Amino acid sequence: MRVWLTLAAVLGLSMTAALIAWTGYAEILDAMTRVGWGLAAIVGFHLVQLMASALAWQTLLPAPGRPTLGTVMGARWIREGVNNLLSVAQIGGEVVGARLLNLAGVSLGASGASATVDLLVEGAGQFALTVLGLLLLIAAQDNPQVTLWATVGIVLAVVVALAVATAQRSGLFKFVERALLRMAEKHKWQSLGEVTTAVRTLCGDRRRLGVAFIWHSISWLLGGFEVMLILYLVGVAVDFRQGLIIESLGQMMRALGFFVPASLGVQEGGYMMVCTVLGLGPAPAIELSLLKRIRELVLGIPAMIAWQVIEVRLLAATGSETAAVPVPVKGD
Repeated sequence: MRVWLTLAAVLGLSMTAALIAWTGYAEILDAMTRVGWGLAAIVGFHLVQLMASALAWQTLLPAPGRPTLGTVMGARWIREGVNNLLSVAQIGGEVVGARLLNLAGVSLGASGASATVDLLVEGAGQFALTVLGLLLLIAAQDNPQVTLWATVGIVLAVVVALAVATAQRSGLFKFVERALLRMAEKHKWQSLGEVTTAVRTLCGDRRRLGVAFIWHSISWLLGGFEVMLILYLVGVAVDFRQGLIIESLGQMMRALGFFVPASLGVQEGGYMMVCTVLGLGPAPAIELSLLKRIRELVLGIPAMIAWQVIEVRLLAATGSETAAVPVPVKGD
């Protein structure tokens, strides 16, 4: 499996390089250079999205002993970093996030269940964003061909949503639970525990699910403003409606390219397609995608370092406790 993932990553990276070359290295480099310290604004804005996602996750945690927003934000930060940067290593950010919450005092069942349900609620928010983006695209274009393909996209999105809902009733949570447990055991982490009961209990609380969905939807909608900000920094002005169309369909393409690590090449191609339909051209699309990837690196690398520091400290503490246990001596 790792060989195929590595090959997919190489192919995706090659596709990205080819798209940049086709657009023009000089033009891309000039736009990226003009951004300068604007990158700090991009990173800072994403922290607002991160907070909204963390609030959604925090809502799904049991009230007694619920960790602070700062703790959940830290877990979400590392979780995103793992998903963005370690996809080739087949380590799930949700497993890491659940483990971090457990270390913060949340029970294994509650942390595993919250990570599982949060992932599904976040997916529901993305589905809503995709449908909204396609509807906005139809309204923005007077092109029968674009309308046809956008309508097909809406139908496919609804079919996928219904399939996921059916799978949920047929044991999707058990499948997710087994996946979490397998990854935890593979990396020699403490078992995440039995999460099935906790997941079912959590899914029965419609109020908490609704609040989490609202927070995730806010996070997804903020992505439209992020697109506006990034394109403004490279010298292209778009309104919120256009930004939302670009973000929703770009994220849809990234999700469809899940088999390629970090959706390399797929994300760039998706943004190029949408930006071309909107009349912006390919160059802003590549610049948008590259700046998003740079933001992922700026936030993701420190997240990886923070995670390793936590693991090393835990290992050292566990080793010290083991060394402190007195060894029985014959005759005692």
